[in-house]
Amino acid sequence: MDYKIIDAHAHIFPEKIAEKATVNVGAFYDLPMDSCGMSKKLIEGGNTIGVSKYLVCSTATVPHQVNSINRFIADECRKNPQFFGFGTAHPQSADIEGDIKQIKDLGLHGVKLHPDFQEFDADSPEAFRIYEMIEGELPLLIHCGDPRYNWSEPAKIRRIAENFPKLKIQAAHLGGYQRWDEAEELLTGFENLKVDISSSLAFMSPEKAVERIRKFGIENCFFGSDFPMWNHSEEFDRFISLGFDEKENTMILAENFRNFYNI
Repeated sequence: MDYKIIDAHAHIFPEKIAEKATVNVGAFYDLPMDSCGMSKKLIEGGNTIGVSKYLVCSTATVPHQVNSINRFIADECRKNPQFFGFGTAHPQSADIEGDIKQIKDLGLHGVKLHPDFQEFDADSPEAFRIYEMIEGELPLLIHCGDPRYNWSEPAKIRRIAENFPKLKIQAAHLGGYQRWDEAEELLTGFENLKVDISSSLAFMSPEKAVERIRKFGIENCFFGSDFPMWNHSEEFDRFISLGFDEKENTMILAENFRNFYNI
């Protein structure tokens, strides 16, 4: 069957720094990158499986990068109407209010945070200021989990969901990259929290992937590539091989995303 597909988690960088940025991400995770994080490469990869829309984002590792990254994402969305752009913010910014206003003024659809790259606790008072500003207005895509750090451990993501019930949260990587048992225990059952399955399927058996996705609920999961980390075709094949039925595949590949983001 030809499915409608949305890539719910993809990173893009300006062409002049795309190669360096991609190498840095690979070094951080000690993993080989499949591609270079340019918009044209993302679209080329997505076309191999028929992706019609991409949630695109980038992370400001230091506060002074916020405004330029947000402008870049907005520019790429204007050039590529299939892009659904999320801006970035940083808890240590001197003007978080202005940064959030910029995201809204640029017409971006949400905020992406990566506590491990940005080196802040996901449940810190500074981070809570951001959530307070965007609750009920802009969704949050947040990196979750890493066995090497506690910045974004599932317990901290749970505190966000509990304290901000009107904040739409997309918890990346099945709620906790390589901390999936914790995520399954702590992050299921929240109406305001969904998970994408990017950077997850390659690290677990198909049986365990199915078990975890069903624990979160089929209706609460989004397909994502984590481009440029993974190859679209390989990620799609990993997902299809899990053996969900046609309706379930349709939900995870696009329908759930559309419903959550009111597209």
